[in-house]
Amino acid sequence: MHRVVITGAGTINALAHDVKGTLEAFREGRCGIGALDIRDVERLSIRIGGQVADWDPEAHFNRQQITLYDRFTQFTLLAAREAITQSGLDFDGRLGYEAGVVLGTAGGGLTTSDENYRAVYEEGKNRVHPLVVPRLMNNAATSHVSMAWNLKGPSFTVATACASSNHAMGQAFQMIRSGMTKVMVTGGSEAMLCFGGIKAWEGLRVMSRDACRPFSANRNGMVQGEGAGVFVFEEYEHARARGAEILAEVVGFAMTSDAGDIVMPSMQGAARAISGALRDGRINGDEVGYINAHGTGTAANDKTECAAVADVFGHHADNLMISSTKSMHGHLIGGTGAVELLACIMALRDGIIAPTIGYEEFDPECALDVVPNAAREARVDVVLSNAFAFGGLNAVLALRKV
Repeated sequence: MHRVVITGAGTINALAHDVKGTLEAFREGRCGIGALDIRDVERLSIRIGGQVADWDPEAHFNRQQITLYDRFTQFTLLAAREAITQSGLDFDGRLGYEAGVVLGTAGGGLTTSDENYRAVYEEGKNRVHPLVVPRLMNNAATSHVSMAWNLKGPSFTVATACASSNHAMGQAFQMIRSGMTKVMVTGGSEAMLCFGGIKAWEGLRVMSRDACRPFSANRNGMVQGEGAGVFVFEEYEHARARGAEILAEVVGFAMTSDAGDIVMPSMQGAARAISGALRDGRINGDEVGYINAHGTGTAANDKTECAAVADVFGHHADNLMISSTKSMHGHLIGGTGAVELLACIMALRDGIIAPTIGYEEFDPECALDVVPNAAREARVDVVLSNAFAFGGLNAVLALRKV
């Protein structure tokens, strides 16, 4: 089995348009959630979100590309550019055949769908743009990344709601570890902050009107975000031979299904995914120092996740640091695990643990060290990244310091 390392990272989200700015925001405990600036926002009950500010597609793409790229694809391409540039890889030769793309998304081109439903049903138009389908399909971002960088290996998109990015990165990890590929561009993206996207989520009655406060007793729901996180996963010997900078090593992955309720999480399903990632990475529980939690800020998710952590780690759970960066950038749904992986890398490389901001009241059902409100300096050698999705689909990644 081949070792797998991360040699490039890129992002755009509500906190910043790059990795450096995002990590600075994590260190400062800065909140990127604010009032939404979208069409017909006055018709919504939920009017806040982790929206990407100052986004100008024309600064990054020409007019023809903008016609072809939905907002989620634009975000993905920008993050991929940053990650691949950092990696220093060139895919024009043989390596292009040994490298692929696997990305996660839940909504895909939802902005395109929303715009064209409005045109047909509200404005009464009888035609839509001929590129609507290529824009809205969930694999659009994957396809455009493969074309932009000549990636001719295995390429596909994973859609498992809020666990999409973790599932995608887990597949990338397994393909390199098995020897199928040398390099995979992986992560996820989402752009659901449009009228139809927010209105649909309002119906679930799990959204907060004011703030995301994971693990706090007065939490009142999740807050949506948007953006992308993209990474270059690479076979270790390949990276070492070319003298690449290694950000972290991916050592374990597990996925489980609750096979229970379509929206209510299961402690047992989450616990099996966490313990499975430990087994896969040959990690002793007491080696883990930090967990980036799914931590949505809903009553059901937070207490269930804390119970799962306590079940798996026993007494060591009291020594763990666990935080939810969704409190800062919002819940990117299918793209969320990718942005959150940046906090895991920061913990390993810089010894800085991103906080759970907005924490106000202790909850006895979330009685773990949730790193409230302020970042913390701490040396950690092994971290986990949790993702637990609607539909009971769970995916956990384990990373180790190199």
